[in-house]
Amino acid sequence: MSLTKLLSIMLVYFFVFLFDDKQNIPNIYLIISFFMLDPFCSTSKLLNTFIGHTRYVWSIDCSTFDDGQLICSGSDDCTVRVWDVETNKQIHLFDEHSNNVYCVKFSTYHYYNNHCNVICFSSYDSTIRFWDYKNNQQLQIYNEHDSWVGGIEFSSFNGGRYLCSGSSDKTIRLWDVETSKSLHVFNGHERS
Repeated sequence: MSLTKLLSIMLVYFFVFLFDDKQNIPNIYLIISFFMLDPFCSTSKLLNTFIGHTRYVWSIDCSTFDDGQLICSGSDDCTVRVWDVETNKQIHLFDEHSNNVYCVKFSTYHYYNNHCNVICFSSYDSTIRFWDYKNNQQLQIYNEHDSWVGGIEFSSFNGGRYLCSGSSDKTIRLWDVETSKSLHVFNGHERS
């Protein structure tokens, strides 16, 4: 599958609610499905379904590192998972986190500068973490936000060296990934 085709894929989340008969408590299972969208055709084709998270997924990101096509996902089940698009299998799992994972991003900076396969993710515990998923090693933790971190984005310039994070503490922070330092705090939002 080419990068062009990968970019034309739409992800669809299906939530399946199964009730526990004894306690009448819903268990939520997430199914991530891929549809191929053809702009010149009125139909779509289901490509893959990835099953594994036990609670809802907050974020996904796609990557083509090492000529492979990968997806990472962060979930309310406190896990980050890496999926191989070609084989439809989960290939890595980071489950040592104690809080919801809100946003996940593959780090192009680590890949091109340090030859590491790294996912950056933000969480309800107010942290941003960098995880080398090939070596199953946590590399860095940024913990200067005062509340949960809902969104992160790498810069599209300088090879992804800079990271922005948005938090419920009503701030946006600009980070230098190379030095692991917070460069600036943007204030002004009145709510999360």
